[in-house]
Amino acid sequence: MFKSLLSYTLLVVSVSPLLAWGQVINPSDTITVSNINAAPDGFDRPVIGVNGVHPSPLIKANKGDSFNLNVVNNLDDPTMLRSTSIHWHGIFQKGTTWADGAESVSQCPISPDNSFRYTFSSGDHAGTFWYHSHFGTQYCDGLRGPMVIYDDNDPHKSLYEIDDALSIPNVAPRYHTQAPSLPQPALSDATLINGKGRSVNGDKTIPLSIVNVEKDKKYRIRLVSLSCDPNYRFSIDNHKLLVIEADGQLTEPVEVDQIQIFAGQRYSFVLHANQDPNNYWVRALPNIGRNGLANTFSGGVNSAILRYAGVEAAEPTTSQPAAPTVLQETALHPLQNKAAPGTPGRGAADVNLRFNMAFSGGRFLINGTAYDPPSVPVLLQILSGAREPKDLLPAGSVYSLPRDKVVEVTFPGLNTAGPHPFHMHGHAFSVIRSAGSNVDNYVDPVRRDVVDLGGNNDQVTIRFTTDNPGPWFFHCHIEFHLAAGLAIVFAEDTESTAIENPVPEAWSQLCQTFDNLPASLKSIQTVPQAP
Repeated sequence: MFKSLLSYTLLVVSVSPLLAWGQVINPSDTITVSNINAAPDGFDRPVIGVNGVHPSPLIKANKGDSFNLNVVNNLDDPTMLRSTSIHWHGIFQKGTTWADGAESVSQCPISPDNSFRYTFSSGDHAGTFWYHSHFGTQYCDGLRGPMVIYDDNDPHKSLYEIDDALSIPNVAPRYHTQAPSLPQPALSDATLINGKGRSVNGDKTIPLSIVNVEKDKKYRIRLVSLSCDPNYRFSIDNHKLLVIEADGQLTEPVEVDQIQIFAGQRYSFVLHANQDPNNYWVRALPNIGRNGLANTFSGGVNSAILRYAGVEAAEPTTSQPAAPTVLQETALHPLQNKAAPGTPGRGAADVNLRFNMAFSGGRFLINGTAYDPPSVPVLLQILSGAREPKDLLPAGSVYSLPRDKVVEVTFPGLNTAGPHPFHMHGHAFSVIRSAGSNVDNYVDPVRRDVVDLGGNNDQVTIRFTTDNPGPWFFHCHIEFHLAAGLAIVFAEDTESTAIENPVPEAWSQLCQTFDNLPASLKSIQTVPQAP
């Protein structure tokens, strides 16, 4: 049952939920998850709401803040998962690996009618992040939202005038069926931008989201993919996008017309509202979808509206450029601390790993093994005395790494059901070789925490330094691929994990409470796929 619940796909690219609901979650706040109904594209269905709204509110903080977030689980709909966990995507959790939120790796789920408090530091983090359930396919039913840590001393501050909650545009695929009951591969019925959208066969009078700008102002726009599967091609007609951040890491500015954004990735770009005041299409085209969704903007599908102040409300008549300049990952370079860690040269790191992917019998394999979620989280296994990979479950999927070493990982690409965006918990990494490239860059490669692994002809390579003891998930962010085994765990400096990551008593009670749940609260009532 657990594996089948993981089998689901979805995307989101974020553009401020504040525009619609006016809610912001502060660093010390309560996050209540519950089941509500929502019909953003005219089709009503049960979803997961956060603090009573869907899509979920923005978490807003400042650099240096400490987080104290109490998650209250009021989920009660038997057609969806009712236990939960929350991962703070892009936050490295140094000293608080127990708060990482990855079910089966760093915690057991939070049971229904229970709560759990996540406390962690923002450290040196500043940038664009997101939060989402890391239990099965749950975030595909709504438990996901943007998270921004602002920096008053942002080195890029001279490039823009406005960077607030209204400058965070929300693009999400809309599924008319609850995640556990979706057939695979799951295909979205509509694309929602900031909680609004239209399906191909639906009502074309459904209101679209409006992104309001003033003539000649410069905006920092924070684009977030909260995807369970599709990647999106994002653009704004007649406007250039000056990219300045990738996955919470500042980059040298690069100007493009279009950004391809994969599941879990984030970008900041500066939008200069320097065009004639008018209405302009904001576009987010998915690579997959039902009823031809991935091939059309007709009738406002896959779209929102950029509207200049003082302009009459109307749907745009603008067009895309015939040959847009698309962002290439190899064009991105860190603004600071440019070099990759360690001695330049392939295979010259302290630890060199190669992970070959394959697909067989409906399962994805990494070096011949499919990941199966253990019933006891990897962190609890380590705290209970297990240290070596041979002693840690799931067998064949846990890789031990020594402290303070440079690790180089090479991933030959895989065409099957690709492209595959891989996310690392606990670290950002330098992308030595990107998909679509045959050049290694140790001088100034982009740093990020989600990378597209490309296809059969690619050899994507990353590097990072093991300075964060704990078990860290490294997985495909397409949810049904994770369910089918496309993941491993890095067990980093197991000897120091307990000393450097003291766990609270409430964390220690999560597994017992979950294990004691009646079967009725773990089972799912399937529903027929909606038309």
